Amino acid sequence: MIIRKATEADLDAIEKIYDDIHTAEERGEVTIGWDRAIYPVRKTAEAALKRGDLFVLEDSKIPGEGRISETGEPLEESDILGTGIINNVQVDSYEKASWEYDVPDEKVCVLHTMVISPAVGRRGYGKKFVKYYEDYAKTNGFPELRLDTNARNKRAREMYKKLGYKEVGIVPTVFNGIEGVDLVLLEKYLG
Repeated sequence: MIIRKATEADLDAIEKIYDDIHTAEERGEVTIGWDRAIYPVRKTAEAALKRGDLFVLEDSKIPGEGRISETGEPLEESDILGTGIINNVQVDSYEKASWEYDVPDEKVCVLHTMVISPAVGRRGYGKKFVKYYEDYAKTNGFPELRLDTNARNKRAREMYKKLGYKEVGIVPTVFNGIEGVDLVLLEKYLG
């Protein structure tokens, strides 16, 4: 498994992950609070690729060991199984938070739009992506980690708590065009 910066060749796979997570939410299999018509969409990934802050989690098939998704489909030799955006851009809602650590904006690293394909959910890929994000922040001199999730996304909230992130507030907002979102703001200080 590797996590790397995305390339234009990854956009179709990223769009498929977005579509798959939207479908899973529409079926009631997951609760994230996103909207297929609004966010995230291919343009979300294209903008991040253009900025240079789009990452993908890729897993390679071990020779002689076929990998099968939860839906019974064989996975390719190497698959893009997750994606996220890592930068130091804080969304407007962050201004309303009572952050525990008063850190200059240029010392804050933010994880946005992290999503793992529902075909391989609950296998630790989300935790591995967050670990990569933390290592990336350390390597690049960011002592403060911040991220957010929809209050409805209980699975993500539980994972972040287990990984040492503290919820510092819930802000009602319009999130990327989605009305009525209660945005949970989380932080972790690396010092």
